[in-house]
Amino acid sequence: MTIEVKNIVKKFGAFAALDNVDLKVGKGELLALLGPSGSGKTTLLRIIAGLDWPDAGEVRIDGEDALGHGASERHVGFVFQHYALFRHMTVFENVAFGLRVQPRAIRKDEATIRARVKELLDLVQLDWLANRYPSQLSGGQRQRIALARALAIEPRILLLDEPFGALDAKVRKELRQWLRSLHNEIHVTSIFVTHDQEEALEVANRVVVMDKGRIEQIGSPGDVYDNPATAFVHGFIGESIVLPVEVTGGSVRLGGQPLNIAADGAASGASKLFVRRHDMQIGPAGTGSLEGAVRHVRSFGPIQRAEIALSGGEGRTVIEIDAPRDRELQAGEIIGLQPRRYRIFAAQD
Repeated sequence: MTIEVKNIVKKFGAFAALDNVDLKVGKGELLALLGPSGSGKTTLLRIIAGLDWPDAGEVRIDGEDALGHGASERHVGFVFQHYALFRHMTVFENVAFGLRVQPRAIRKDEATIRARVKELLDLVQLDWLANRYPSQLSGGQRQRIALARALAIEPRILLLDEPFGALDAKVRKELRQWLRSLHNEIHVTSIFVTHDQEEALEVANRVVVMDKGRIEQIGSPGDVYDNPATAFVHGFIGESIVLPVEVTGGSVRLGGQPLNIAADGAASGASKLFVRRHDMQIGPAGTGSLEGAVRHVRSFGPIQRAEIALSGGEGRTVIEIDAPRDRELQAGEIIGLQPRRYRIFAAQD
């Protein structure tokens, strides 16, 4: 199933939750809506599901007007952040619920329902928990059961709202790998909402980055990470060093001091220099565009994270960089820094 939203507007009083949003989702795609709280991603998901209605705009599913149909008529599976499982029902009955409450004209017989539930429990690898209750499950198990229940009605579209938000970091990582593998098996057009950048980049085919009710960028995980379209996207995805600079006639200055980097076509005026932490190359003092003193170093895994107090300019700017451990940094050491890859955006972007 394809999904298309056109010029979607949704306001809550004077607050514009969605401001003329356009989006197309391809058949069988796994799409992430990524953004901070209040960016409009959950509101957009609920409008697609039929749980909320826009003030203006269109929603089309496979070319048909979806706004003329309620949630139950859109054949959408919805997975909530907090599972929404029925506590008084077993795992088996939770998964079977959607099938049992279907209109009599399309409801399957009991043998078919039981076979479908067993198939889904096998799919999410929890058939051995069929007779347990939600209170007897771990958070990760409950989330997989919630997903099985959403799939039971054979939805045309699967929508997930912060599906792993209530879980600890280790379980989140395991489940997002599992979700990616599951999607490769079932190929249901799917959209999931998250504020976790790593989650979106690891799981989705494409990522939609949202802020203040608007779409900032749409692209593959590699596109939005390596080629951010706006200052917001660069700052939100990944960890960036941000420095206030001035662009004048093709030269870049920090605190009045020229930097040995190209302006890359940035317009003259107040700007911001964005550099990924791992893209700041370290050299001896006196080399590179910047110089600073190492204040503190923490080592973990293959990297060392260092706090650097930059020299020159107004005040004392402190940045953090990530560097390989082949050259151990020491507190008090003076080093040179050179951005390997960077972007410059106008200060108002």
